Amino acid sequence: MAQELTGLADDRALLGRTSTAERVSDILRSRIAEGYFPPGTRLSEDGIGGALGVSRNTLREAFRLLTHERLLVHELNRGVFVRVLTVEDVVDIYRTRTLVECAVVRGLGAPPFALDRLTAAVGDGRRAAREGDWKAVGTANIHFHRELVALAGSERTDELMRTVFAELRLAFHLVDDPRRLHEPYIGRNAEILRALGEGETKTAERLLAGYLADSRERVTEAYLRRVGDEGAAGRGAGD
Repeated sequence: MAQELTGLADDRALLGRTSTAERVSDILRSRIAEGYFPPGTRLSEDGIGGALGVSRNTLREAFRLLTHERLLVHELNRGVFVRVLTVEDVVDIYRTRTLVECAVVRGLGAPPFALDRLTAAVGDGRRAAREGDWKAVGTANIHFHRELVALAGSERTDELMRTVFAELRLAFHLVDDPRRLHEPYIGRNAEILRALGEGETKTAERLLAGYLADSRERVTEAYLRRVGDEGAAGRGAGD
């Protein structure tokens, strides 16, 4: 937790003189999306409030906002925790991603498209893979798809998907083999980028739809396997 609080202290300057619960929730949402707070982490009011330099009331309001977004849960007499997703949550996340991301690509209009940030995200993923940093590969993957959605030029769509991508990061945390999860999609992101660069939106949409279907299957399988393993361990402990 100390490392995470140090990172939050670096974000303190973002609050400025107009500190609000919304800004605090933006910072915490970003930190969850970047993987600083894994599922099940208890969030300390004193630690986080001190790192950001905000009041307890402001922090509690930010917690309430993120609870409404399904990123946090409040447990009576225990505190606030980063939410642990269910398999049903994961399926619904991918359903939403498919509806939104494919619609964005379908509605892009005539090329050329502003692809610099997508290109940078692909490069970040490849670089992280060479370094064996699979958490960073997952982050680059989320950045790629966030920038893909941003091509729509819709603030409302961006806001919707910020929460969806933050939830997605929670799902990634419960996968035991991050390399197996993320490695195949480095090249597939590049294929989507190449199709967009050539103005082939129909091809890009087809590639994207297949990508999301395969990713959903991999993540849900990993979840089901984990649930099965934990159930078996629990039964063994009870024997």
